[in-house]
Amino acid sequence: MQTHSNFRLLVVRLGAMGDILHALPAVTALRQAHPDWVIDWVVEPRWRALLSAEWAPTRQTARNSTQPLIDSLHFAATKQWRKSPFSLQTLHEFNALRSALRSGKYDAVIDLQGAIRSALVARLAGCRRLIGEAEPRERAARWLFSERVATRSVHVIEQDIELASAIAGDQLTPVEPWLPVDPAAEAWADEILPPITNKTTVLINPGAGWGAKRWPAERYAAVAQSLIVLGCRVLVNIGPGEEPLADLIVRVTNGAATPLACSLAQLIAITRRIALLIAGDTGPLHLACALDRPVVGIYGPTDPSRNGPFGSRFIVLRSPESRRDHTRHEEPESGLLTIQPADVLRATDALLYPESAS
Repeated sequence: MQTHSNFRLLVVRLGAMGDILHALPAVTALRQAHPDWVIDWVVEPRWRALLSAEWAPTRQTARNSTQPLIDSLHFAATKQWRKSPFSLQTLHEFNALRSALRSGKYDAVIDLQGAIRSALVARLAGCRRLIGEAEPRERAARWLFSERVATRSVHVIEQDIELASAIAGDQLTPVEPWLPVDPAAEAWADEILPPITNKTTVLINPGAGWGAKRWPAERYAAVAQSLIVLGCRVLVNIGPGEEPLADLIVRVTNGAATPLACSLAQLIAITRRIALLIAGDTGPLHLACALDRPVVGIYGPTDPSRNGPFGSRFIVLRSPESRRDHTRHEEPESGLLTIQPADVLRATDALLYPESAS
């Protein structure tokens, strides 16, 4: 399919963190294939730092390191809108978004989320070409698409590549995504992890989106203690509401593990500097992969063949007893509990010291 040089594309991927990171390789591949295209993005405000440094203007005259991938960023606070759908603020923000999207005069809109709400946001642009999966995550969303792409890949990153390839008939392949560089966050990270250090730094992320895929914090603590004995520096990422998990790890390690409560921009900066990340199926794990950092993934009810690490050096631990189940149970899934700290430490050792494992 032929496209003109000033082709205008709108990407819709509202959230969440890991899902946006899964979409980035496809959009980066498009940007590399078509550097002259205008590519804009609609996202939930809380995930801005994955696409643009906090202080960077959302409408720049030229792309640069603070906003390397896209030209303009639009915000759709859909989660907040659902809490107060008829408030004046919601109506004002909704109308402002619709006006901004219509003024974009896009040649195509691609929905990389496949949900009803994302498809409805995409429709606000008033574009004739609205591209989505033939079998999206929420099947009803397919009726809002004007073009439906039958994807054959298993991993969501490769599915997004298939969708992106359909825009102009490209044969795209996943590439390392471009993430923004926030100078203030980079300076903060240099203070936490100076460029010259004698210690191997491991970042542990004990939290997860829901309890069924959350490996017990006491097991993360056992891993942290062993790594500290081996001479590693251990940082513990604290997401919103995850303070008790980090507190337990810090307590078990007698304060040797360092809790890290930081902004998303700061998490990007610190992840660039680590030697390894240990986590479940979470946004920070997918961030480490996007930044080409080695990863130990601890998986239970989510399928790593679809949502697992991609692109970086990684080892995934998952019990054969685990079955795919996105039900948001509070207790850890039974297969997940068969994974022991010793299993994680063996994987960690293989990634940190591959020469000794060969």
